[in-house]
Amino acid sequence: MKKLFLTMLAASALAQAQTGDIAPDLRAQILLERAHFSAGQIDGKYGSNMQQAISGFQKARGLPVTGKMDKPTWDALDDGQQPLAQYTITDADVAGPFAKVPESMADKAKLGALNFASIDEALGERFRSSPALLKQLNPGKDFSVAGEQITVPNVASIAPLPPAAKLLVDRSERVLVLLDAAGRAIAQFPSSTGSEHDPLPVGEWKINGVGRNPHFNYNPKLFWDADPGEGKARIPPGPNNPVGVVWIDLSIDHYGIHGTPEPGSIGKTESHGCIRLTNWHAMEVAGQVKPGFPVLLQE
Repeated sequence: MKKLFLTMLAASALAQAQTGDIAPDLRAQILLERAHFSAGQIDGKYGSNMQQAISGFQKARGLPVTGKMDKPTWDALDDGQQPLAQYTITDADVAGPFAKVPESMADKAKLGALNFASIDEALGERFRSSPALLKQLNPGKDFSVAGEQITVPNVASIAPLPPAAKLLVDRSERVLVLLDAAGRAIAQFPSSTGSEHDPLPVGEWKINGVGRNPHFNYNPKLFWDADPGEGKARIPPGPNNPVGVVWIDLSIDHYGIHGTPEPGSIGKTESHGCIRLTNWHAMEVAGQVKPGFPVLLQE
């Protein structure tokens, strides 16, 4: 009886959300994600990433740039799709494999792969959302049970991007922008872009190549905050690899565009000089670039 009640409650919540009873910030983040002007990991909270996403979308669509959701912006974002969807957890979802990720590089190097630590983390990555948001959308649901139906952000069928011609990274705005041949922004993703110790290498560069599911060759001499006594280590691939699921090599030694094991930190923390994106955005960018692709890094 309790499970039936919770199922009815979730179905009711989904029905209400689909008819408009959903927090505006959550709705906006989902629509922005589908429009390729992302606020980063979907968490339903208005912050600096969301402000930049709205501003970037408004600028690209020729709307007044306010960084806030207004009627013209809502109208321009309306793609006719519902903001939420239902997903049935599968046997493969439950099977994982899952394993706690150790802190030290030496211990990471001992593993065969750096997989997700939990199904909560895996589902969060799949639906571009914070695990906390998924829990909020699904009170009483057990994510470890195959066959369980859950409510998720509707991001499964995002339209593919048109071809990009140039990549721009802006340090002050903490965004990566893909431009078409006419110089128009077709996508914008939040990014983490250097620090005072490892500043962004401002200038014009090119893409050398793309490596998917890369190993990470850790050299403590390249990290100002490395622990004393640490040695070199070859870190295995996986979503919890320090550079995530893709490495986009730039034409400057030791610098690249890559994913991250901590999607909630993107745009909010500093990096070691490279350009960090969520894993899903890094993969989208990887699908747009090739060797020789132009890159502009600016302040």
